[in-house]
Parts: sequence; C-alpha cells; structure tokens
Amino acid sequence: GLGAITACQPLTDDAKEQGITRRTIRLSSVLALEGQEEFLGNGMKAGLEAALTGEVVRGKRIKLIFENDYYDPPIARRKTQKLIRSGIFLMIGNVGTPTAEQILPILSEHNVPAVGFFTGAGLLRSNSELVINYRASYAQEIATVVRMALAADVKPLEICAYVQNDGYGMAGLRGLRQALLQAKVAAEILRSYDLVLERRSAADNESNIEINHLNLGPIGVYTRNTPDVIPGYESLKQWEKKTGTTCKLVVTAGTYSNVARFVKVARDAGENWVISALSFTGADELQFDLEEYGVTEKIVMTQVVPLLDADLPIVKEARAKLGDNFGYVSLEGYIVGKMTLKILSEIPGKINRDNLLRQVSISQFDLGGVPIDFTQGQINASDLVVMSVLTSQGFTSLDAAEFAAMFE
Repeated sequence: GLGAITACQPLTDDAKEQGITRRTIRLSSVLALEGQEEFLGNGMKAGLEAALTGEVVRGKRIKLIFENDYYDPPIARRKTQKLIRSGIFLMIGNVGTPTAEQILPILSEHNVPAVGFFTGAGLLRSNSELVINYRASYAQEIATVVRMALAADVKPLEICAYVQNDGYGMAGLRGLRQALLQAKVAAEILRSYDLVLERRSAADNESNIEINHLNLGPIGVYTRNTPDVIPGYESLKQWEKKTGTTCKLVVTAGTYSNVARFVKVARDAGENWVISALSFTGADELQFDLEEYGVTEKIVMTQVVPLLDADLPIVKEARAKLGDNFGYVSLEGYIVGKMTLKILSEIPGKINRDNLLRQVSISQFDLGGVPIDFTQGQINASDLVVMSVLTSQGFTSLDAAEFAAMFE
C-alpha cells in the first residue's frame, strides 16, 4: 500500500520539508519591517537575531528568514505561503493580530508551530498545541489596569476605550469587557461592548465598519495603518456629553503612531484623561513620539517583559547584545529567541516538530529571572504584567498609590 511507498523515500526529504537539513534549522518570521508600524517588526527582528544568530543545536546552525508584511494581512498571507513552500521548521515572533488571523489557519494546515508571536489576542490562546506563546494576554494586561483603576475609586462608567478597528482592537475590547464583568459592573455598561463586538464580528474581519457614529457607548475606534484619530476622539466626547460623565481612564489597544496622535489631540483639547496603552503599542517609539509632541503626563502602559532597568540577568544580557537596539520590543524578541533555543536544545532524540511540541509541554525553567512554564497546560509561558508610567527617564515602575494619585 501507500505506506510502503512513503517508507522507501529517503528520510532527508521529509526532514527538509520541515525546514531541517543536515546542517541547518530554518526558522522564519513575517512582520512589519517597513511602513507605518515598522518599528515593531524591526524591534522583534533585532531581538530574535541577537538571541539566535550563529547558534548551533546538535550540530545544526539556526537560520533566520525574515519577510516584511507591512502589517497588512493579505501580504502576510502571501509571504507565509511562500515560506512554507521553501521549507521552514517553525514561525517565530510574527507581529500583530490581524496578520495572525490570516496566517494561523495556513500554519495549522501545514502543521507549522507558531512560536512567541507578538500579540496577546485570544485568537492565539485557543489551546492549539501548535501555538506556543511567551507573553501574557491582552486580557491579563487590561485586567491589571482596570483592577488598579477601580481600586483608585474610578467608576466603571468613567473607563472608556480607544481601539484599532480590527481583530487586535476587538481583542482589547473583549479584555476590557471581561475585566469589567469580573468587577461586577451593571449590565448596561457591558451592553455597548457587546454591540460593538457583535457589529464587528458580523462584518467580515477586515471590512472597516463604522462604529464611531453609532454612539455605541464609551468606545472610539480608528483604522489600522492610518493617522486618523478625530472620529474616535469625537465618539468619546459624544459619550461624555450624552451621559454627563467624564472618561477618567481611556484604555487603548492601538499602535504607537496612532496612540501618540490620539494623546496629542486629547491633550490639545484640554482632556485630563489618564491614558493606558498595551505592551503591543511599542513603548520605545510611543515615548519618542510623545516627547516630540511635548506630552508626557498621565500615560501608563502595561509591559509583558521586565522593565528595562530591571536587575535581571536576561535584561542585562539583552542590553549588552542589543546595544542601540535595546528596548521593550527587542527585549521581548530576545526572550522569545532564548526560550525557543533552550527548548530546542533540550529535545531528547531527533529534532522534529512532534518532539518539539512534546518538549514544550514539559518545559518549565527560569530564563535569567523570567519564569517560563508550559507544564500546567499553560496557554502562555509567562503571566508577567508590569505596570509602568512614562517619565522623562522613559517608562518606570508604577505602584497603586502613584496610579491613584493621577485621578485626584
């Protein structure tokens, strides 16, 4: 039968199919290296290169292949198909939710693991053993901010949202809804979130549905890869006017270029909002843009890697290796690269995908001060979420009392 025929084929073909040759292990990444959000892709790339370039596992050299997708889903799709045809062992450090949405089904179909993608979306936390996350989820990041805000006597009605109008922004909204639900808020507060999420999933994922003019509660949106912030800002102002409440905290799920512009527009208009950003936003570039706009007050951010001044071996090592490229995004790339290298080098027997997945499921170790644990059926290896605040020294740690003082 067929079994006999395939058994006779030389094994090297099968190995090569999987991106492994006698001498190399081919890892690839599809991310934004040019375009509006190129800083995120280049940060990840720098971190992965610093961790993996020149590394050898069992006599096989690690080869990294990067493809630029401009943070554009159809391009991400094409580049992924091209890479799979060329033979890759796994995908590592891809950037973004809308792009992941397009390519995860392709990876799954070809049995290619997705390791350490730079997104905290629920989409990558659905228990597929092919998805191997490093980072805490957006839901975990937002829960941290909301918990601290409620503890500081901010009322649920005073928490507003400004998000990217796609899978990433909606993942943020879902996280915010979940955090409010856990805080046992009134059902009518959740209703606006439900309406937006329903409206969004009824449209196909990429069509840019108009949410801002629907008056759907304390939520403003913007279109990915654009600088357009006014409609989202005005949506929040309409909500304030309609309800007679003020947004005290605006939770954003966006990228650095747009979020920085949103902050500038809000501050120019005299808004006193505390504005929070997710790790994906890109702390280094957000800080740079905000300094250019002369705005640094009341900006908080959750990080899923240690702060850059943390006294941890992994942080010092990354700083030494990365030099001028050292920052929050490149540190995450570095951690993802080091985590992957350690798991690969601990595989007993032959390096193939089945053995890799088996090794992941039993992996639990300390990575220079960052605990990594996949053993509890974990969907992410790390639950680290650090609250930080923008100061003239960059993002520094923020405690509950300092956060509460921002709302006084």
